[in-house]
Amino acid sequence: MKLTPGKLSGIKAVSNDRGVIAAVAMDQRGSLQKSLSKEKGTAISDEMMEEFKILVSEVLTPHASAILLDPEWGLPASKRRAKNAGLLLAYEKTGYDKTGPGRLGDLLDHWSARRLKDAGADCVKVLLYYTPDDPKDVNDKKHAWVERIGDECRANDIPYFLEFIGYEEDADEKGLEYARKKPHIVTESMREFSKPRYGVDVLKVEVPVNMKFVEGTKSFGGQKAYTKKEAIDLFHQAANIATKPFIYLSAGVSNAEFSETLELAGESGVKFNGVLCGRATWKDGIPIYAKHGADAFRKWLETEGVKNIHNVNDKLKAATSWHSIYEVEPALV
Repeated sequence: MKLTPGKLSGIKAVSNDRGVIAAVAMDQRGSLQKSLSKEKGTAISDEMMEEFKILVSEVLTPHASAILLDPEWGLPASKRRAKNAGLLLAYEKTGYDKTGPGRLGDLLDHWSARRLKDAGADCVKVLLYYTPDDPKDVNDKKHAWVERIGDECRANDIPYFLEFIGYEEDADEKGLEYARKKPHIVTESMREFSKPRYGVDVLKVEVPVNMKFVEGTKSFGGQKAYTKKEAIDLFHQAANIATKPFIYLSAGVSNAEFSETLELAGESGVKFNGVLCGRATWKDGIPIYAKHGADAFRKWLETEGVKNIHNVNDKLKAATSWHSIYEVEPALV
């Protein structure tokens, strides 16, 4: 597979010298507002949302290959990122439609791939809630939606990062039963969106297991869904399906758990191409900002936040370059 010049330039901009994506995710909106408001005990202003994102961008991007932001509160932060860091911008609205089945998402009303590119984005990111087990009608709508965005990104020659989050209606998605179903959901989603018709350039994926249910790990919570060997096999099954580069998302787990997850991915030898890691680096600073303000949060980021991102970066030694997938000669990158 070969990339067009714009797509090649965009993915290069969010990667490190090794061709690995080591990006910080800071596009949280509704969930961040709720968390900050809960800790502060009052409503959170637009200025506070912008300030929180600016601080994360200023302190953490010197240690990252890129940052993912939203165009609603994240544009000021995009101007304050380190020169070494590329920019991904989110195209979807926060949350999903709760009035009908399928957790259908929507795009931001006043934005397009062209406008995101004009705002400085090197890549466009879209989040999709997806399970292969939904009714055909629901998934047909989602497939068409992903295709439309793919065509828009092709037309504007900008890379398309698709993030898909698995789910099961009326299930405890942090529980044992869902943990047993998660490998199937992740693997089949990777199979679907690797298809050329969607125009996705990089898959942003969940790890195929819930580490709290992997017996023999530090994260193990006491209930077993898989042995460590079975978990390694599941990493392989999912990775072997993908024909596009894929990066792991941290999905809100702790820094320790995500670091151990990446260790297991490294131990398994799967050829993942990096991470887009958000809350595992900065979420423990939410109460610091809410209760003690910007200066205290900056100090926390400069110590604990930087330590967290270094923990993740250290595990990325096991990640592999996306260059060979897109037939790029390292000398030309």
